[in-house]
Amino acid sequence: MDSAFVIEKFILVAVIFGISLVIAMYSTYAERKVAAYLQDRLGPDRAGPFGILQPLADGLKMFMKEEIIPTSSNRFLFIAGPGLALLCACIGTAVIPWGSPVLIAGKTVSLQVADINVGVLYIFGVVSLGVYGVMIGGWASNNKYSLLSAIRAASQNISYEIAMGLSIIALLLMTNTLSLKEIVDQQHGWRWNVLYQPLGFLIFMVCSFAETNRAPFDLPECETELIGGYHTEYSSMKLGFYLFAEYINMFVSSAVMAALYWGGYNYPGMDSMAVWLGPTWAPLFGTAVFFAKICVFIFFFMWVRWTIPRFRYDQLMNLGWKGLIPLAIANIIITGVVIAIIEKF
Repeated sequence: MDSAFVIEKFILVAVIFGISLVIAMYSTYAERKVAAYLQDRLGPDRAGPFGILQPLADGLKMFMKEEIIPTSSNRFLFIAGPGLALLCACIGTAVIPWGSPVLIAGKTVSLQVADINVGVLYIFGVVSLGVYGVMIGGWASNNKYSLLSAIRAASQNISYEIAMGLSIIALLLMTNTLSLKEIVDQQHGWRWNVLYQPLGFLIFMVCSFAETNRAPFDLPECETELIGGYHTEYSSMKLGFYLFAEYINMFVSSAVMAALYWGGYNYPGMDSMAVWLGPTWAPLFGTAVFFAKICVFIFFFMWVRWTIPRFRYDQLMNLGWKGLIPLAIANIIITGVVIAIIEKF
């Protein structure tokens, strides 16, 4: 294998991993600022200008806190749970196309770690594995509240993964590919999939809230019933890993939604911009547009959290099984009929 190719991919992986961690770290700051704005407060404003060093202070506090492992817990699994949750959150970034190929020093560099032809299936596989980190952490804690929370998380993820998968089927009927790169390229300019699949996008977005355990679907962390949920017994940086995993999952979910439905790095007038900026800066501008879309979705996640109260657990399950799944099936049928009519006439 070409050593230059290996170095290129290693650098890309390191950059994406670093960006994911920084975005997760400053998402905590943004969350508190958004909450403060919506509740007419100031939020963090002591650590650095406008409180921008607050995430660094929080990270230092996490590292410096005492490490506590309950004597009645399964020590190995108790330690492995947070690591698995963070790992599954990070590896989802591997198949996301962050931009069109960019020309650097006369060499065309792909801004995607792995362009596999089953990228959509890879994302769903990683999402399915993520719940194991929560399950292992909740079970290994040997705490009844943590265990109940882990059971909730597993049943919630199973319920909403079905609706999420069905919502994607309608999109795949249109695109005829499982490659995220090809799906994004088909949305060149203004041909974004959300214009053709608004119901599919709505279902996918609601399921993304449930998959990331974000309010109003944060029943696995419901402090009114289960104290802190599956990470009740965790402290120090193990707790930090779970919190990081949640915010990285939110980042990855936003990136997947932007790529599948909102054009990814495509934007109106991109051909004219490519002529004006050239083969190096035009793709990087498209990447900046992609990250702007991701930031909009992250803000929406936070806006919903501080606006809508959480559901009861029976309401949560009813919405998944009796609401979203029938809607997703209806969307598949409608999409299939429309495609058949268009191909016929």
